[in-house]
Amino acid sequence: MRRLWLLFAQTVTVVLALYFVYTAVGPERRAPVRTQQMGSADHPALMLEAGPGKAPGVAVGSYRAAAGRAMPAVVNIITSKKPKRGKHPLLRDPFFKKFFGERDRDHDGESDDEESSLGSGVIVSGEGYILTNNHVVEAADEIEVMLADGRKAAAQVVGTDPETDLAVIKIELDKLPVIVLGQAEQAQVGDVVLAIGNPFGVGQTVTMGIISALGRNNLHINHFENFIQTDAAINFGNSGGALVDANGNLLGINSAIYSQSGGSVGIGFAIPVSTAKSVMEAIIKSGHVVRGWIGVETQEITPELASSFGLKRQSGAIIAGVVRNGPADKGGMKPGDILLSVDNKPVADTNEMLNVIAQLVPGGKAKMTILRKSRETTLDITVGKRPAGAK
Repeated sequence: MRRLWLLFAQTVTVVLALYFVYTAVGPERRAPVRTQQMGSADHPALMLEAGPGKAPGVAVGSYRAAAGRAMPAVVNIITSKKPKRGKHPLLRDPFFKKFFGERDRDHDGESDDEESSLGSGVIVSGEGYILTNNHVVEAADEIEVMLADGRKAAAQVVGTDPETDLAVIKIELDKLPVIVLGQAEQAQVGDVVLAIGNPFGVGQTVTMGIISALGRNNLHINHFENFIQTDAAINFGNSGGALVDANGNLLGINSAIYSQSGGSVGIGFAIPVSTAKSVMEAIIKSGHVVRGWIGVETQEITPELASSFGLKRQSGAIIAGVVRNGPADKGGMKPGDILLSVDNKPVADTNEMLNVIAQLVPGGKAKMTILRKSRETTLDITVGKRPAGAK
């Protein structure tokens, strides 16, 4: 009797277990999945969506934080230039145009209509100072600045420096976003950078690339050149915009591109923030930049020249000419001398010599080491003030 009871209990247990399994995966739950064409009239498209919840963290490889820090301080600049001569009222009359056609240009080919152009700029001070390119604002009669938050303001030119293609303009607005200046001297080839500006007037745009080269010069773009080269896309309208590092700090002011088509081909140039900062401070202080000058024409040392001069070195700058009664002439420098150092700073080439001398204070004395007839000599030269357009 006991065995029959145990057999009955085990049978009931198995039946109950099978029943629970059947109800868990019944016919309605085991129906085959039917596929359907997305977006049909009877069946809406089936898509996967993440439900509401905690905001996701920054994805690996994303630079949203850097862009978010820098973008508010990058502005769009719209400049306009008034016509040289006023257009006769009849030329604006539709009836006159119907019979005599458009007369938009004078006999010398110049337009009577107002000209406008686009550019970018970077807010570097809560007082409203904005860094941009000289070629963005030069010859402009009116300058309008549009902030990323939608505010607009008229701007005034504080000063320009054509030799570096930099300019400082100023707006009068409260609570301005200000960019953080980075350390361009610590930047290395291969570092990720973002270019921020207003290309072709489409609106604020961020592009990404790397630093392709540092210290680019002899490009004949500006008189003083020490460009950061990048492959981040820079196009028309980006001029004066920001080149920032992966933390959103300003590394340079986008200035030019190398292109045969007018569009980006991955070779863009930015003025280092160190140069921009010194130029900006000089402009704010005195309205212009004061640079040192000694009055010489120089020539690069090539292997051929080094051989003909019997030089064992290929660094330095050959003095090809000396301005009569200029600082160098009065200090005893002569054509044929090779300038090796200025105040103990080595001179590697003519571009470096130009930059080193430009940083000297006019009126002060500088010790310049030269090589003359295979002998090194030190000259004390009183630095002059660099005239506009000097070489």
